[in-house]
Amino acid sequence: MTAVSIEKLSKNYGSLQALEAIDMEIGKGEFFALLGPNGAGKSTLINILAGLTRASSGRAAVLGYDVCRQWREARHRLGVVPQELAYDPFFTIRELLTLQSGYFGLGRENRGWIDELLVALGLEEKAETTMNHLSGGMKRRVLIAQALVHRPPVVILDEPTAGVDVALRRQLWDFIRGLNSRGHTIILTTHYLEEAETMCERIAILNHGRLAALAPRSELLRRSQWRRLRLQLVDGDPGCLPEALLAKRESAPPGELVLRLHRERDPLGAVLAELDRCGLRFSDLKIQEPGLTEIYSELTAD
Repeated sequence: MTAVSIEKLSKNYGSLQALEAIDMEIGKGEFFALLGPNGAGKSTLINILAGLTRASSGRAAVLGYDVCRQWREARHRLGVVPQELAYDPFFTIRELLTLQSGYFGLGRENRGWIDELLVALGLEEKAETTMNHLSGGMKRRVLIAQALVHRPPVVILDEPTAGVDVALRRQLWDFIRGLNSRGHTIILTTHYLEEAETMCERIAILNHGRLAALAPRSELLRRSQWRRLRLQLVDGDPGCLPEALLAKRESAPPGELVLRLHRERDPLGAVLAELDRCGLRFSDLKIQEPGLTEIYSELTAD
């Protein structure tokens, strides 16, 4: 079953086209990454799904419910953790979660789930503390709890680990992995590309409002035409390399030589033979395949 369906979705702000004919489907139970540089259209797309912005054309649905025509059903099935730390400083954490629960028509029967969230996110000792007395990382946890208080099957995480330390980031990801293992669909936007590469099964990349890529992670990582050859030198001067290889040289620590090679135009055997002719000797050789950071840079380069 499809968790999120997006068909020919476009959004214009006057002469600015924020989204252009986006087609995308996210499967139920999927851990999905939505990536792109600032201004690519990610926030606009999220706001359309959440009902905060109306699309200029096209259609979006959450678990089959149109976000415009069936907005009440769609919003009940969606939880959004916003990037901004927006909160009311005068309520305690428990009061905030109780109010949020009430917005979805949930009363006392939801108290047990609120208690579970407080424990799962390490907030139980701060339950009676107001938001303005919490650290940035604790506030981020409260936003996650607010998004989950009505038990939505689809959860959007907009930069959930922005500005949090390494230990808290690890705790949050353990919790989010647990949500996904219990069947929740997770849609992640992040500028920490290593998080998307580690966590997500499929990745979409937006650029200038268009869909630059949509593929499983493994397929996306195979798209790059470049790889790196890293050598640990023991003898020879890299400065004696021919101009064609010097142009492929990248910065490296002393005693190392790193070359960025094209898969088809730079056969490894020919490169090694050229290094030998130049008198370079090495004790170790490593081929580095491109990661998501490099693929992302290639797809979003202007």
